[in-house]
Amino acid sequence: MLALTRLAKEVGNGAIMISEIAKTENIPQRYLEAILLDLKKLGMLGSKLGKNGGYYLIRKPEDINLSQVVRHFEGPIALVSCVSEKAYQPCEFCKDEDTCNMKKVFKDIRDYTYMKLQQTTLLDLIS
Repeated sequence: MLALTRLAKEVGNGAIMISEIAKTENIPQRYLEAILLDLKKLGMLGSKLGKNGGYYLIRKPEDINLSQVVRHFEGPIALVSCVSEKAYQPCEFCKDEDTCNMKKVFKDIRDYTYMKLQQTTLLDLIS
């Protein structure tokens, strides 16, 4: 997220070199290279080769929400799989999911977390 917010702050200033992002954001360069390549494949970043090369956002900061990034890198937002929308699996310990009070609590947590991540954009993070 640090690299994305850095790129969002630099929108309109051209490509930013990986080495510069790594240094200013204190991110290991090899790790950052893999992350930026993933974000490019997702269609969030573009890249430019050469002396003035690097990465840049190809989408507006207000069009990139945190749920897109978190889901891609961290997987499902739900803390337990029995309430996951993308990776549902029945709970092995639950006798009846329809009446399970713990499931209701974890579903509320998932719903709130998803809503908050969906509503928060890169623009929000840099404003």
